[in-house]
Amino acid sequence: MSKEQSREQRFFNMLRDVFIGAKVEGVGGFVNLMKIKSKYYEKIEQLLEKDIDEALKKYPTFREELFDKLYTFFKRYFTESGSIYFNSTPFHNNVYEKIYTDDRDVILFWKTRMLYYVKTDRVFRSMPVEFDGKKFYFDASEIELKRANEKKELIYELKEISDDGIIHFKVVYSEKGKKTKIDEILRQIRKARKTDNVKLNITEEDIERAIRVFEKQSEVDYFINKNARGFLKEQFDLWLYQYLTNPEVEWSVERIEQIQILKRIAYKLIDFVSQFEEELVKIWNKPKFVKNSNYVITLDRIAKKNGWHIIEKLPKHSGWQEQVREWIELGMIESEPDRLMEEKLTGKELNKKYQFLPIDTKYFKDLEIEILELFDNLDEELDGWLIKSENYQALNTILPKFRGKVQTIYIDPPFNKEQDADYLYNVKYKDSTWACMLENRLSLAREFLSDRGSIFVRCDYNGNWILRPLMDEIFGGDTFCNEIVVNRTPGKKRTGLSFSRTKDYILYYGRTVRNYIKEIKKKTEKFLMYLEIMKSIRDQTSLVNEVDTIAKEKIFWVNLDHRPGERKENRTRTLLGVEFEPPKGRHWIKSQERLNELYSEGKARIKCKNCGKVFYTQEEVRLGCCDNNRWVIQIFLDEEMVGDNWTDIDSGYSQSWGFQTANSEILLKRVIESTSNKGDLVMDFFLGSGTTTAVAHKLKRKWIGVEMGEHFWTIVIPRMKKALYYDKSGISELEDVKEEYNEESAGGFFKYYELEQYEETLSKAVYQDLKEIPDEWFLNYIFLKDEKLTHALEINFENNDMEVDLGKLYQNIDLSESLSNIRGQFIKKLTKEYVIFSDDVRIDLNKIKFQTIKSLIWWE
Repeated sequence: MSKEQSREQRFFNMLRDVFIGAKVEGVGGFVNLMKIKSKYYEKIEQLLEKDIDEALKKYPTFREELFDKLYTFFKRYFTESGSIYFNSTPFHNNVYEKIYTDDRDVILFWKTRMLYYVKTDRVFRSMPVEFDGKKFYFDASEIELKRANEKKELIYELKEISDDGIIHFKVVYSEKGKKTKIDEILRQIRKARKTDNVKLNITEEDIERAIRVFEKQSEVDYFINKNARGFLKEQFDLWLYQYLTNPEVEWSVERIEQIQILKRIAYKLIDFVSQFEEELVKIWNKPKFVKNSNYVITLDRIAKKNGWHIIEKLPKHSGWQEQVREWIELGMIESEPDRLMEEKLTGKELNKKYQFLPIDTKYFKDLEIEILELFDNLDEELDGWLIKSENYQALNTILPKFRGKVQTIYIDPPFNKEQDADYLYNVKYKDSTWACMLENRLSLAREFLSDRGSIFVRCDYNGNWILRPLMDEIFGGDTFCNEIVVNRTPGKKRTGLSFSRTKDYILYYGRTVRNYIKEIKKKTEKFLMYLEIMKSIRDQTSLVNEVDTIAKEKIFWVNLDHRPGERKENRTRTLLGVEFEPPKGRHWIKSQERLNELYSEGKARIKCKNCGKVFYTQEEVRLGCCDNNRWVIQIFLDEEMVGDNWTDIDSGYSQSWGFQTANSEILLKRVIESTSNKGDLVMDFFLGSGTTTAVAHKLKRKWIGVEMGEHFWTIVIPRMKKALYYDKSGISELEDVKEEYNEESAGGFFKYYELEQYEETLSKAVYQDLKEIPDEWFLNYIFLKDEKLTHALEINFENNDMEVDLGKLYQNIDLSESLSNIRGQFIKKLTKEYVIFSDDVRIDLNKIKFQTIKSLIWWE
C-alpha cells in the first residue's frame, strides 16, 4: 500500500470511527442510532471519494496533503460517543492563546457551553477475563442502556459454563433494586456438570475480582451539539485563518486554489455530518408523551364534590385490598376500614377517622374518570404534579403549560465530586460536564418563574465558583440576592491538612431585579408605616385590627424559636407580664434583654393559637381571651432575624427518609415562606426524597416535583401520600405550621406520571434506507422523508387530515396531559370522550387528528 493511499485510508477510517462512534453493545436508542449512522455512511463515503477525485483532477499532487489536513482538523472535534465538540481543548492545538500553564480542565464551561448534556454511561463491550487459570466471559449484548442519567447498578447472572471451563455471565442493568446474587451463582457453578480436564474451584472473591476487571471499561459523557454546523465551520475558519496568516508560507495562485478545494471538501463534510447532530437536537427538544399517569386524592376531596356514589363503590372494587395493604404499610391504619361514611340526619358524612386516606387511582382505573368528572376545573383543583423523568425532558415538555407561573424554585443538584458515591443518583461529574448540565436546565428554569419569582440553588465548595458566574449569565448579575450559608451535618474530626467541611451554600436569585427591588420597596414602606402606627397606638386598643390587616399583607410573624438543651438560669421569658417556659429539654433562642428591645421596636407580641387574638399591651392581656394556655410569643421576622447566615438551622440535611442527602424540612420552610404566599406554585426538578414538595404541601402551596431515579416510586410517592394523610414529622411539629396543617386540615389531590425519554424516542424512530442519494447529498436534508414515529401508528386519512391511533406506539399514553403540555393550557374538564382546556377548546380523545399531536411524533 502506498504512502498516499495510507494517508487517505487513515482519513476515511478516522471519519468512519468518529462519525459512527465507538461500537456499543446492548440494546436501546443509542445503539439504534449507531446502526442508522452506519447505513448512511456506507453510501456517503463512495460519493465523497468521487467528489474528491473530481476536485483534484487539476492538482493530483495535493491529494496527500488534502487528506492529511482533513484528518488533522476533524479528529479534534469527534469523540468516542460520536458527539461533536472539543475533543481536546483548543489551546493544545494552538488555535487560541494558551492562558494557563498546566493541563487542568480550565476551559470549563467554554468548552461545553454549545452542548446539551444527555447522560454519562459506560461503553460496555463483551469481554473475556482470565487470571490464575480461571476463565470468565461477560456478555454485554443484552444490556439496555440507561434512558437518562439515573444511577443504575449492573447485575450479573450465570449464563452457562462452556466445555472448556469458561464461566459465561449475562450482564444487564438492575431494575427495581435487583442485586447480583453471588451465593446463588456459586451454588449453580457447583451443581454444573464439570469436564474431565477442568476443575472449577471458584470462590466468591474470584467472581468479585472478575467483575471488577469487567467494570473497568471507559465511561463516556454523551452530548449533543446545539449548532454543529455553525460550530464546525467557525472552527475550520479559525484553523484556516491561522494557516493563511503563517508568514513562512508562500502564496501562489496555485496554492490559493488548493486551499479553496480543501475548504469546499471540508464544508461538504461538515454539512453532511451536521445533519445527524441537528436531527438529535430536534429529538432531544421534542415534547415528550405523558405515560402511566395516575391521580392520588383523599376521600374528603371526593366527598366535597358529592362523590358519595364513588366512595360507596371503593370497598367493593377489585383493587380495594391492594389499596388497604398500601395504607397499612404506610402506617395510616392498622386494619381494613370498617365504614368509610355514615348516614346522619343532615345527610351522608365521612368517617372522620378515614377522611384523609389517599386513594391512588392505579388501583381503581375504571373509576378514575368518574372521579375526575366531579371537577369542573380539574388542574386548578390539583395541589401538585409529580413527574418521573430526566429533568431537561420534563422542563422542556411542561414549559408551555407552566411558563411564568412558578413563584419559587429550589434545587439541590448532584454536586460535581468527580468520584462515585453511595447516593441514589450520579455525582461523578467533571466540572465542565456539571456546568453544561446545569446551564441547560437553569436556562429553562428561568422561563418558569413569575416576574416576582425566586430561585435557590444549593451547592458546596466544589461548585459555588462555577455556579455563581453561570447564574449571573442566565439570570443576570443584577438579580443576585444572596449567597446563603447553611449547615451540612455535624462536622467530622479534622483529617490531614484540611479542616472538616460543615457548610454548604445556597445561591438565591430573583427573576428580574426591577421587580425584586419593587417588592422590597413595597415591603419597606409597609413596614415603616406599620411601625409608625404601632408607636402611636401602643396604648390604644381600637386600632389593633387595622394594624393586623397591614401586618398580614407582607409582614411575617413567627413564634419565638427554641433550641435543644436546657438552661437553668433565666429559663423563662416574660412579655407583657406573662411568663413563657420553653418546651422540655430546650431553651429560648432570644435573651430577655433582646426580647425587651424587640418589643420596644414594635417587633414582639403575644398571640393566642386557639382564637387568633393578638396582644400588644398589658391592658389587652388583662382582658384576656378564650384560652390563655394557648398563648405564644411572636417575633417580627425581618433582616435581623434572617440574613444570609442560616446556620441557626442545626442541619441542612435530614436522614429521616433513609436518603443520604435529603434536605431538612425546616430549611425548605424558610426558603418557601420567605418568597411565596399560600396558593403559589413551588418547583423542584432535582427532587431527591421529595422534601420540597412535602414542605410546600404542608405550607399550603402548590407544587411540581421532577425526579428520574427509581426512588421516585419507593420514597417520593409514599412520602407525598403521607403528607396528604397527615405527616406528623418534620415541620408538622412546629406550632405555626399546625395552625394550617393538622389532623383536621390535611388532605389533598395530586397527579403523578412518567414522561417518554430521549432514548425511548431514538429506539422507536425509524429511518429509511435511502436507495437513491441526491446529487447535492451534503445539502439535502436526508431525514425529511423518514418515518419518525409514524411507523407505529394506525393512520386513517379523512378530510385532508389524518386520524391516528397511538396505542401501538406506547402503552398507557395520557393524551389529555400530553396535549395540555404542548398546548400550554390547563385541563378544565376531562371525560372519557373529550377534554376541555382553559382556553375552552374541546378536543375529542377518540378521534385525534395528526396536526393536533404533530409535534409529539414528527419533528422538523
